[in-house]
Amino acid sequence: MTRQLNLPALLRQAMSQVLLAGQLLVEEWLRPDGPRGQGDEAAVDVEIEQRLRKALLDLLDCDYWGEETGHTLTGHRWCWVVDPNDGTSDFLKGRKGSAISVGLLRDALPVLGIVYAPVTEDRGGDCIAWTEGMAHILRNGDPVSIDLSQQRLDTQTAVMVSAAAATKPQLNAELCAPARFHCMPSIAYRLARVAAGDAVCAVSLYPVSAHDVVAGHALLRASGGVLLDEHGQPISYRTEDAMAMVSKRCFGGAEQACRDLSVRNWERVLDAPVEHLEEGSNLRLL
Repeated sequence: MTRQLNLPALLRQAMSQVLLAGQLLVEEWLRPDGPRGQGDEAAVDVEIEQRLRKALLDLLDCDYWGEETGHTLTGHRWCWVVDPNDGTSDFLKGRKGSAISVGLLRDALPVLGIVYAPVTEDRGGDCIAWTEGMAHILRNGDPVSIDLSQQRLDTQTAVMVSAAAATKPQLNAELCAPARFHCMPSIAYRLARVAAGDAVCAVSLYPVSAHDVVAGHALLRASGGVLLDEHGQPISYRTEDAMAMVSKRCFGGAEQACRDLSVRNWERVLDAPVEHLEEGSNLRLL
């Protein structure tokens, strides 16, 4: 059966399930007393993944890796990789931009990705998806053609960094220069937006697991981008240990931009105190 798998048809079916699951996230966001949970644990995350796990395995019965419901790795060549709400802690703090992330590995290669942010600051619901066999990424159902392969850091481009960067804008502006920087939750959604042409690179300064990045990695492949670790090496998913901690930092997007950013001293951001900007400061934010 899997030898004749129609990936574009599978993508359409999986997208339908992700969009339905996204309604749970919207409803949670709109609760009068706010989303349930604290820290980085939200009740809706488990509810979404339980729903998605059953639906996805009904579509393709194979291995599975999920943030909330655990994993089953048997050596099957196919593996679903799911984060039901990437950016939970920001979601619970009232920040828009967390995302459902569904990826599919074939022999450890990301070949399908769906990243859906149902509540965003600037785009409403935003679903970015692709699989092998498709000529273009789909963004909210419309084809998008992006080529990251020759893009560079320059004054016309942006780098997507975590929401925490808003507390240290001067350092982030310096480290992302000559590009602007854009703060937002969810490394999955940052990678997806890079793949869709909104920026040249997405950065995570903290350890990531497979469920954080597989879907975004697939989308980057569609746009001629790469996903590199803190040493500038391509990220892979060949072992259970590698799935559990893909990298300590990651840089996804145009290869040259990722390599340039990966060698900069990001420890400065992690070690620095919160900045207090003077009125009238002029920083290169998106």
